[in-house]
Amino acid sequence: MSNLIEFNPAQVPAFARNNELSDTARALAGGLGGGVKSISIKGGVFRLVAGGKEIAAVDDRFLDIVIVKAAPNNSRVFYEGKYDKDAPATAPACWSNDGELPDPSAKNKQSVNCATCPQNQAGSGQNNSRACRYQRRIAVVLANDVGGDVLRMIVPAASIFGKEEGDKRPLQAYARYLAVQSPPINPEQVVTRMRFDTAAESPKLFFQPVRWLNNDEYALVKEKMVSSEAASAVVMTAQAETKPTPPALPGKPPVVEAEEAAPAPKAAKAKPAPVVEDEEPEVRKETKKSTAVPAKKSNLAEVVADWDDE
Repeated sequence: MSNLIEFNPAQVPAFARNNELSDTARALAGGLGGGVKSISIKGGVFRLVAGGKEIAAVDDRFLDIVIVKAAPNNSRVFYEGKYDKDAPATAPACWSNDGELPDPSAKNKQSVNCATCPQNQAGSGQNNSRACRYQRRIAVVLANDVGGDVLRMIVPAASIFGKEEGDKRPLQAYARYLAVQSPPINPEQVVTRMRFDTAAESPKLFFQPVRWLNNDEYALVKEKMVSSEAASAVVMTAQAETKPTPPALPGKPPVVEAEEAAPAPKAAKAKPAPVVEDEEPEVRKETKKSTAVPAKKSNLAEVVADWDDE
């Protein structure tokens, strides 16, 4: 039996009755109006990571969080060479925080801008994908510990774009669903349930509202929204990050090794073409999903609280 609680947008608490869309809502909806602790979705399992090491894995196929901040734009990331699961983590060759221009600190810029970059063309990556991958950084807190640590999460392209099917919504469609309610709902005012698409070959998330925050929870969340931890969580810096997983080839099981989107083999030459930021990226054909085995079951609030003692 399902234990999901139906979210009713019409049951508006006092703090949301005069809502206007927040920066977080606008960033996630795509144009409506360092040592950071993080959540990884490696292997189709929610994993809590600190200092580059996995602290805990979650048996459940969903995780309830509150989104407290989002990068204002989709970022992009490009890795050189072939994917190697045994290689040490390295910084990407080129990346962009705003999805428009390469970051000044990128070690090997591929173009003067993202729109004309050959790595941004369909077919530059494996299986007709793009070598340079979309992603969106968000800052979240666990729903059962809203006053606890702010966690970074990197949402891959497959979990950002796409159309909703019933209550199955990628991140952008989810934010737009909240935004068109009357009054509009901001993501930081509700508990959001992230759950895996069990039909996808590699980790893909859907987002669903569970309930409104209560007044005490919302007061804590508002503090997290303006914290330095939240600001750091949504910015990509020149640091080593685990190389993302390549798209699976037809007939072969995927190798899921990181929280990032697909990696970048050497680019094929292609004629540049402008790209609209919120367009849906190339969708690869899906094959049989491999089974992920969680590391261990954990009380998340207790685990996160223990991180500071390590």
